[in-house]
Amino acid sequence: MNDLGPEWRLGPDGRYFRKAARVLLLDHADRLLLVRGHDVDQPERSWWFTVGGGIDTGESSREAAVREVVEETGLSVDPDALVGPVLTRSAVFDFFARDVRQDEEFFVARISSPGELSEAGWTEIERDFVDEMRWWDLDALAEVTVEVFPAELVEVTRSLLDGWDGTVRHLGEVSE
Repeated sequence: MNDLGPEWRLGPDGRYFRKAARVLLLDHADRLLLVRGHDVDQPERSWWFTVGGGIDTGESSREAAVREVVEETGLSVDPDALVGPVLTRSAVFDFFARDVRQDEEFFVARISSPGELSEAGWTEIERDFVDEMRWWDLDALAEVTVEVFPAELVEVTRSLLDGWDGTVRHLGEVSE
C-alpha cells in the first residue's frame, strides 16, 4: 500500500518514485532556507534539504515549486520570479522506511522580506519527519556535520548568487 502520498508511483524496479520541484530560497542577506528532517525508521539521523516536494498531476514543476514554498514555509513567491530550473538530479533515498527515487528540478527564488515561517501548510507526513526550518549563512552551512542534500548545495548556491548563466546543471543519480 502507498501511504507516501498520491504523487508517488510504483516503478518497474519495485521502488516508489516521483517527480519533484525544489527551491533554493534566498533572503536579502544571501542566506538559504533549509528544512531539517529525519526518517521514521532512523530518528537519530537527520539531514538538511531544500524546500520543495512532489509535482501533482497536471501541475508544472514551476507551479509545484511555488505551491511547495507556500505550503512548507508560509512564504509567497511570484512564479515569474523563479529562476530556472537551474539544476536537476535523480536521488535514491530512505523515506518513511522505504527506498525511494525522486527526479528533481531546482529553481532559485529570492525573498526580500522573509517574514515569519509557518508550518500551517504541512501535511501529516511532513509533520512526522520535519524537525525545523532555518535560514543558513552559506559559510556556516559549509561547516555543518549533519548531512546536507544535495551534497553540492553550498557550491551550487554560491555559483548562482550573482545570477544564472542559463546552464542547467545535472547532478546525476545519487544515493543518500
